Parts: sequence; C-alpha cells; structure tokens
Amino acid sequence: MTSQPESHAPAVDVEVVDLSVPADPAYLSVMRCATAGLGSHLNLTVDEIEDLQIAVDEACALLIGTDTELAGPDAELTTCFTAAPGSLTVRIDGPAPVLPNGDSFAWTMLHALSRDVSTGHTDDGSWIELTCLGRGV
Repeated sequence: MTSQPESHAPAVDVEVVDLSVPADPAYLSVMRCATAGLGSHLNLTVDEIEDLQIAVDEACALLIGTDTELAGPDAELTTCFTAAPGSLTVRIDGPAPVLPNGDSFAWTMLHALSRDVSTGHTDDGSWIELTCLGRGV
C-alpha cells in the first residue's frame, strides 16, 4: 500500500458560473440580472455590483457588434464568471469578428471599472476578459 504525500498548499475556493444567451441586445438584461445575482452571492457592495453590471453590459455590447445580422440566428454570448479569493474574472465570448476601436467610451468604461482588461479572437468571434477586485470576493 502506497500513501500519497500530503499537500501543504492551501486549498483555493474557486466558484465558476457559466451562462450563455443569444447574441441579441434584447438578452443583455438577462446578463445584467445574472451578474447582479452573482455579485450579491459573492457579498459585493451595491456599488461593486453596479460597476460589475456596467462592465459586463459594455463588454457584451462590444461583442455583439453593430451588425447583429452578421452573427447569425444561432450566435451566442458565452460568459464564464470565475470567483477566487480576492478577485472575480469574467470572460465573455461573442460573435463580433473584430472589436471596435479601443478609444471608444465603452473601452474607457471597461478600463475604469476593471482592474485588468484583455481581449482576443477565436474562430467564431472575439472575447473580452475582465478582472475585478471586490470586498466580498
């Protein structure tokens, strides 16, 4: 019988919530509600929840793009919320093939409301990842 060595690394409590909605502006309210509910679950302050909702809303709008016809009827916004001690990371994938200019109001809001913002492209569109800090996370 062999024994496993004990790990002395502290356990990290990570919560992951995945949510997909159609890539249609009509569903942004669903994303805002889910974001608020998650923020409440994580004991964020009211101000932190509102900031997070605005950031997620702006990112979703950028990822839907201005021409929703190009996305097709099956296009989705897929969001992964990852809460770890001290931070909340939100990655949103959407159908926009190219993200708008980084000098827009939406980008200014994202950078003001998030500790870190990163972006990239996939075969199906683009993604935006936001890292936020909060009292309750």
